[in-house]
Amino acid sequence: MKDLQPQYRGATVANGRFGTAGAASPAHKVLRNTYLLLSMTLLFSAAMAGVSMAIGAPYGLSLICSFAAMGLLWFVVPRTANSESGIYVVFAVTGLLGFGLGPILNAYINHLANGTQVVVMALGLTGTIFLGLSAYAVKSKKDFSFMRGFLVGGILLAFALSIGVLIASLFGVQLQPLALAVSAMFALLMCGMILYQTGEIVNGGETNYVLATVTLYVSIYNLFTSLLHILGFASNDD
Repeated sequence: MKDLQPQYRGATVANGRFGTAGAASPAHKVLRNTYLLLSMTLLFSAAMAGVSMAIGAPYGLSLICSFAAMGLLWFVVPRTANSESGIYVVFAVTGLLGFGLGPILNAYINHLANGTQVVVMALGLTGTIFLGLSAYAVKSKKDFSFMRGFLVGGILLAFALSIGVLIASLFGVQLQPLALAVSAMFALLMCGMILYQTGEIVNGGETNYVLATVTLYVSIYNLFTSLLHILGFASNDD
């Protein structure tokens, strides 16, 4: 399917491959398509994480997959979001992030006495938080657009701090309190992002379910990894 004409992008995407004609409002169709694609990408990502864990993928490969996924997110997804190829790019992004998550999960499971419980707890908390926030945003139909500037600024700050922590660790300087603070920041910001993005869909501010899916998936991914870090530290007796 070639790129869509600009004047038809919103309506066509809402009624695209994952949509069906009906009496539902455009916002409802976008929401339904987003959740359908999101559920499929989460399952695919989980499967790729399972493969990565089973083969014992090294941590270096995890970093490569993460950087490759970031490249697709920044440079490819925006250019393909209005075409059918955008769906395949979304699966590529989520597959890479899922595969890259495998070595991280193995590290928690193998190096913590209750590592499996920590992973399951982080997963359960992530699912509960996402479902709760999504239900609130859909039911209340509140406009969370006022959060946009705060979320953008907060995410940029948290990202810059995380890079600083990473660089410091390369020189043997461990900034564990700062790393935990960054994880807490990301967890709160991702909760805000879930509210914001769901509110945008419900109120018609987001008409492209591909972009909406990517935003929600990345929010869930970052929320899970942040909770995993916090719970892992709390459970570590060393």
